[in-house]
Amino acid sequence: MKLLLADGTKIEGKSFGANKYSAGEVVFNTGMTGYVEAFTDPSYAGQIVVLTYPLVGNYGVPDKKTWESKKMQIAGLVVSEYSEHYSHHDAKESLSQWLKDSGVPAITGVDTRALTKKLREHGVMLGQLIANRAGTFDDPNEQNLVATVSPEKKKRYGSGRKKIIAIDCGMKENIVRALIRPDTTLVRVPWNYDFTRDDYDALFISNGPGDPRKCSATIAHIRKAMAAGKPVLGICLGNQLLALAAGAETYKLKYGHRGQNQPAVESTSGRCYITSQNHGFAVNAATLPGGWEEWFKNANDGSNEGIRHKSKPWRSVQFHPEAAPGPTDTAWIFDEFIQSI
Repeated sequence: MKLLLADGTKIEGKSFGANKYSAGEVVFNTGMTGYVEAFTDPSYAGQIVVLTYPLVGNYGVPDKKTWESKKMQIAGLVVSEYSEHYSHHDAKESLSQWLKDSGVPAITGVDTRALTKKLREHGVMLGQLIANRAGTFDDPNEQNLVATVSPEKKKRYGSGRKKIIAIDCGMKENIVRALIRPDTTLVRVPWNYDFTRDDYDALFISNGPGDPRKCSATIAHIRKAMAAGKPVLGICLGNQLLALAAGAETYKLKYGHRGQNQPAVESTSGRCYITSQNHGFAVNAATLPGGWEEWFKNANDGSNEGIRHKSKPWRSVQFHPEAAPGPTDTAWIFDEFIQSI
């Protein structure tokens, strides 16, 4: 099998997934563990993932209870060395078998360090995993990826007195777990559902894949909800959607942030948190309108990691407080959101 990049680079390796063609955006993830959670994260839809950690697959694939969605979401996988033998008390099958069952191609035997350096220098590229014939370089960000991963129907969790509407743009299951409390009722709605007609106490905007500007219906509904003045919390794509609804702008990062070791500095305290992240777009903090401020900033590249309103209960973060995989240092953000209702 071969990995073909849009700049003409061809990389050969051995197939250990589905023996089929796939195209997408080639990105890298710096996490040392957590591939099961990452591969089932809907934010990875349309992406061929390069793992920088050299040995992958040694603990197999556990039961679906740890997955972040019902299926594998990545378009393809590139690793340095695939472990043929796995060992873990929770493992149900090998990574190779899971990839084959999911119809996702994967390639091993690649110098992922050199490939990652190329992506860091030139930025993410379109690519193809080729079993037989090459195809076209399709940019997944040109389509509304959120529409492909968002559910079609509403779903209700719990029966607490605090009713939270959660816009599912590709929401991770661990976010659902974080928001379900004895005193909350969570109503999960599709990305384009007009929740402003419903009775609710607070709004949550989830993570998801692709260009946030494709979600025009979601942005319009968030803007209407803000007029009501109710508490709002956004995560990852939700940070970008809240910013767009407020009147700010977003842009595409050169190679994005993907991994569990991204440092985010809180603006007021100056405290640095290590966070789990997976995004390719960011908010341009310089375009935030009056009344808004930058809440967090990335310590590595200075990009925005969160925004908040100075007087209204509206805030969002670019990272993942729910982790899975990753640190739980910022789980308090969920507590503060629920306490504000």
